[in-house]
Amino acid sequence: MRSRHAARSARLVLAALAVTALTATATACGPEDTTSADSSTTTPAAADKDKAESPAPDSPSSGSGAESGQSDGKTGSGAGNGDGEKDGYGQACGTNDLTLTLTSKSQAGGYYLVTAKAKPGITCVLDVNTPSVSFGSGADGAASPVGQGGEDPIKLTGSAVAYTGISPKTTNSDGGTEFESLILGLTDDDPNPAELKLPEPADVDKPIVTNWSTNSAETVPVIA
Repeated sequence: MRSRHAARSARLVLAALAVTALTATATACGPEDTTSADSSTTTPAAADKDKAESPAPDSPSSGSGAESGQSDGKTGSGAGNGDGEKDGYGQACGTNDLTLTLTSKSQAGGYYLVTAKAKPGITCVLDVNTPSVSFGSGADGAASPVGQGGEDPIKLTGSAVAYTGISPKTTNSDGGTEFESLILGLTDDDPNPAELKLPEPADVDKPIVTNWSTNSAETVPVIA
């Protein structure tokens, strides 16, 4: 009897040890460990979802990309009136809007032909038909209009030009005052008249001046 009881007790102890070992194994590989492993591993489906939801670096929502390009497109040197001309398009010409050239001519006893041309980028109108011309500041040196030629108004822009003729002396006497330059304004009260150097000193006595014209042949100054 004792030997059978001892054998049974030994089998019970072995069975208990086996159960304990199985329980320990089950506990070590239980559901909690499985969850922990899953949380550290990203499935392909989850990776694709994350990639779809993440904004691309150059997308509008990321900031600098498209928005910066739009901002650059609104600035720059192209801003302005867009017509390639200075402010004051179609304004009355001022003396400082023009390039004035004086040349000496031999017809009609000798006279000066003045050519007026708008400076680059300027468009203006000669709306006063006759320039104001004088030799020196005295009244005796003021040129009298003779009414020749004349187109009112004359638009100057690009290569367009206007002419006026100035005779420094209309008398047959030997008298006169010598001058080396003349003063030309577009009006009697021009605030910025131009001083034009004469090719050589000239005797001035009762000078005359024609109207502006686009035909230089109309600006040979003579007294009718």
